[in-house]
Amino acid sequence: MAVLAIARMGHPVLLAEAQTVDDVQAPEIRRLISDMRETLEQSGGVGLAAPQVHVSRRLFLYSVPPTRSEGPDDPALPVQVIINPELEPLGEETLLRMEGCLSLPGLRGEVPRYRAVRYRGLDENGQQIEGVATGFRAHVMQHEMDHLDGILYPMRMTDMSRMGFDVEMARYGGKA
Repeated sequence: MAVLAIARMGHPVLLAEAQTVDDVQAPEIRRLISDMRETLEQSGGVGLAAPQVHVSRRLFLYSVPPTRSEGPDDPALPVQVIINPELEPLGEETLLRMEGCLSLPGLRGEVPRYRAVRYRGLDENGQQIEGVATGFRAHVMQHEMDHLDGILYPMRMTDMSRMGFDVEMARYGGKA
């Protein structure tokens, strides 16, 4: 396993639509998932998409830490893998949340996301998975899915005055 370099905003891999994973069991995909796990753990983040480690493939890892769980419909989860994911909103309701991103270090911004999404894809063993995500899980899944479509969170923001550096936002109560 290896800790991979994280692409930062400005690198073209982050603006491209990622390619489908054809063979989940391919050695390079197995190694990528393993290396992404280590990279995510080392980074302290809650999600990581393949394009963020310079690999244009449709897969991401995410977790819901106990401190971010929003109750029984949004339980804490260890790192999950979803390959060739599809997300669709359930309803029109959106929520504004502050987001950060490993590809935009030191910055945060308020982003609208759907309250609930239906997801489907493959797990790391190639088994079909599907379900409904709400709360923090829905939010992080939408953020990571955007990476697969070449979208960074500032591109979703509706009020750029709600973006700033972590340190300044903490100092001034989240007001960018």
